[in-house]
Amino acid sequence: MTRKGTECQSPAVKGKKRCRMHGGTNPGAPKGNRNAWKHGAYSADTLVAVKLTKAMARFVN
Repeated sequence: MTRKGTECQSPAVKGKKRCRMHGGTNPGAPKGNRNAWKHGAYSADTLVAVKLTKAMARFVN
């Protein structure tokens, strides 16, 4: 929409519903949220490894 409330007059990008100025060329956010990745201490793989280590420690004692 324009400031007047009418639709944008630019044509939609091929295969998209929006024009190039209003999001037609943007593919969206990256998959996996690597933007927020810092150290991986709470990643799924790390949590599984911690659980396994704790279970092995309980088994030994």
